[in-house]
Amino acid sequence: MNFKRTVLASSMITVMSAGLVMNAAVADENTAILGAVTVIGDREAARELPSSAAVVDNQQLTLEATTDINQVLKTVSGVYIQEEDGLGLRPNIGIRAAAPGRSQNITLMEDGVLIAPAPYSNPAAYYFPTTMRMHSIEVLKGAPLLRYGPQTVGGVVNLISTPIPEKNKGRAMFLLSDEGSTDLHLNYGGKSGQWGYMLETVQRNNEGFKDIDRSNGDTGFEIEDYVGKLSWENDRNKVLFKFQRSLEASNETYMGLTDADFRRDENRRYGLTDNENMDNQHTGINLSHTFQWTDNLSSTLTLYHNKYKRDWFKSGDGEDFLDQANAGDATAQGILDGNIDVAGLEFKHNSREYESRGVQGNFNWQIANHELNLGARIHHDEMDRYQPVEIYDQISGQMVYQGMKAGEISGSNNREEEADAVSLWITDDYQVTDRLLLNLSLRVEDVETGRKEFATSDRSTLAAADKQLSNDYREYLAGIAATYDLTDNWQVLGGYHDGMTPLGGGSQDGEEPEKSGNYELGARFDNGVFYSEAIAFYSDFSNKAELCSLATPCANGQTSGSSVLGGAEVKGLEFQAGSLFTAGSFYIPVDLMYTYTKAETTGDAGTVSGLKLQNIPENIFSLRVGLEHSNGWNNYVVAKYIDKTCAILGCNKSSNAFDETDALTTFDLISRYQFDKGPEVFVKVVNIFDRQEIISRSPIGARPNIERTVWAGILYDF
Repeated sequence: MNFKRTVLASSMITVMSAGLVMNAAVADENTAILGAVTVIGDREAARELPSSAAVVDNQQLTLEATTDINQVLKTVSGVYIQEEDGLGLRPNIGIRAAAPGRSQNITLMEDGVLIAPAPYSNPAAYYFPTTMRMHSIEVLKGAPLLRYGPQTVGGVVNLISTPIPEKNKGRAMFLLSDEGSTDLHLNYGGKSGQWGYMLETVQRNNEGFKDIDRSNGDTGFEIEDYVGKLSWENDRNKVLFKFQRSLEASNETYMGLTDADFRRDENRRYGLTDNENMDNQHTGINLSHTFQWTDNLSSTLTLYHNKYKRDWFKSGDGEDFLDQANAGDATAQGILDGNIDVAGLEFKHNSREYESRGVQGNFNWQIANHELNLGARIHHDEMDRYQPVEIYDQISGQMVYQGMKAGEISGSNNREEEADAVSLWITDDYQVTDRLLLNLSLRVEDVETGRKEFATSDRSTLAAADKQLSNDYREYLAGIAATYDLTDNWQVLGGYHDGMTPLGGGSQDGEEPEKSGNYELGARFDNGVFYSEAIAFYSDFSNKAELCSLATPCANGQTSGSSVLGGAEVKGLEFQAGSLFTAGSFYIPVDLMYTYTKAETTGDAGTVSGLKLQNIPENIFSLRVGLEHSNGWNNYVVAKYIDKTCAILGCNKSSNAFDETDALTTFDLISRYQFDKGPEVFVKVVNIFDRQEIISRSPIGARPNIERTVWAGILYDF
């Protein structure tokens, strides 16, 4: 770590030791439920912020028996979802100008702590927390997101885990699908005197919905997730320890289908993928201390440590066969069908270990009409990649193991990457008048990254000098946002902020991170019964950048490192509305969301103008309608639409049918009944009309959304 970074780190440690620190994600310092670390708070708070924001609360997650993060975030404006496996195992979440590939362009947090495997050096979210155990979900956009980061272009997603309850109680939920899949969520906790605790587990066993040629194997997964929390508090102190451990074994593949095969059977999987699978494990530890110095001054210090290990065993030849078969090559199609033998197929152990650790804090001071937040985070993350290759032959349609590939494991298959970062921020929420609220934000990111590649399996020899990379950059990011109450019902808002996306551990010396200027302007109406909001947004990039991987290749074909496209702009409109109607003894809640986005290159910095950016749909829409009755029988229908989307940069200039996905409309139904002084039972039907389309072409080939699936469940609070 160089001198300037050491000085910054030492200075902030001194500040933290003085107690002027607080968790960067705590919005309400006096929250009554210890462990509910929030960015926004609740839906009402989201509607008062000087920026676009949303909260998916515990009521909605419970009513919809949510197990897939993709499906619930499809109901949030400005959020783009690119499904991959149809089951929500590895979400691809984008927000506004931040494309969704592997969720690497947004800031992901759980309880205010960065949760991507390596947020600076390798932010691709191959790990994602189990949605089923989440208490609520927050999405924050606009200038106030500068308090968080490091990705500050599009937005923040903060997943709030189950808080420690004020008194001893528990919850059990069990689901069973028509395909034999089971899900169990169980937690129990409470407080006794100054101490509190909570124990929780999620056990998922999914059979999958695809069929592998010539195989009896399923395409599902098994997940075990365990969480423990222990708290202690008195009048001025709150201490929270959280431990999390999860294991996943999923029979997932990088390989989809040719378009012709997809149109015949969307849920087919080629026999070539029979032995492909993902195994991973995640461990997270957080320790935080909040201290209330005075009624207006509080501080919290949070230490965190996350470790993630995964091995995705998958084919290295599938993409070539798919491309050739899509082009009409009969031999390639025969290989995919299992009718033609082929030798020397390479299957790689995409094995990587990640670690991230750090300390973060924030000093919160409410003085006069100002709420000041001064904070810092000192962070380190790293990735260790060691990827041996196995050789298989396809003989009579079966995969036959031949042995390990000879030779050294070197280059991109044998490397380390790391990042050290110091983040500083100061924000001021200034209530200028009764009607005018002003938010001022300043953030500094000081980042150092490095990559080391090896030429030998034992790592005794480095690869060529040009493979040893390092970079160092410091960015200052400013933002301003405001709300103004025109009347008791009408409010206008607007703002500007600088956005940045870190380049990752594969960046070269002198490369600059992606930077953008981001604007929003909108209006809100709220009369207590009807709420609506319309916000226009605009992002201008001077150097639109891509983080390259096999799952989300860059426009130039790179599958590692980063690539700078040049100038680009993203503009659009978010609209949402909600109301509650009555019909006799029935209540009918209605929530509507629509987002329009136009995302194109501008021709600056040598790029061609007018090329649509990949993975950002032009139109997305959702409608949620309920039918509730005081007798305990409640019903909900959720309709979701996503437009066809470019699978590559510039699909609008291409005549290739394989360059974009299909449009998709689906309907889900949830019907629940609450027994008097007893459990609640429910039926959930996903994709009622069994509509399946090509919802993604990455990692490789055409991929479907989930088929119609029926769940029956029971929920019991005790």
